[in-house]
Amino acid sequence: MADLTLKDGLQAMDIAEYLRQNPTFLKDFPDLAMSLEIPREQGPAASLASYQLDVLRSKNRALERRLAELIEIASANEQLVVQVHSLTMGLLRADSLLDSLRNVVAGLTVDFETNLVRVVLLGEYEDLPAAPWLRVETDGIEALPAFAEFIDRKGPLVGRLAADKLYYLFGKQAETVQSAALIRVGSQGMLAIGSEDPNRFHPGMGTMFLKLIGESVNAAIHRNADRN
Repeated sequence: MADLTLKDGLQAMDIAEYLRQNPTFLKDFPDLAMSLEIPREQGPAASLASYQLDVLRSKNRALERRLAELIEIASANEQLVVQVHSLTMGLLRADSLLDSLRNVVAGLTVDFETNLVRVVLLGEYEDLPAAPWLRVETDGIEALPAFAEFIDRKGPLVGRLAADKLYYLFGKQAETVQSAALIRVGSQGMLAIGSEDPNRFHPGMGTMFLKLIGESVNAAIHRNADRN
């Protein structure tokens, strides 16, 4: 084999000697191990080939796990799309604000498997009958200082809510709520979904579908207001 001179006068034999003295060197540089050309003849090179095969198998397992995760996420997103579509269709079919709100509460109750769904409306809604899932604040957000910051942020809030917020929204059932989603409905109010599962709603989850639900309900409220 020719004695190759590399950068800065380094000899190929120097590299070979270094690798002999540091047989675990390639463990720290798996990409280098994967790029080396292995001779076909039998001998010590077979161990490096085995190492490369192990690296490939490890990468394949990681890719398979990632693919399974992506398939699971895609399936969950597909289900959410169907749920949001169903909710929106229910809002379109409703003939009144009360029917719209009932459809929302019923849909969210089924989709999120909870009876802890609340609607908070800000303003004058005298025609709406009292309901355990409905809160109407005729004085607007000024009557709810605890939620003022949330209204300003516009996007959904998910995770654990402060005790005063939980009690206002869920009353005596507040102690059973371990996580919640709070959705802004334009300037009209809020939607709240509570869960007894502490991991059902968490800050790291995506909130795009929750935001779409809020926008659909806001449009339905405006549509029914225009009818009146």
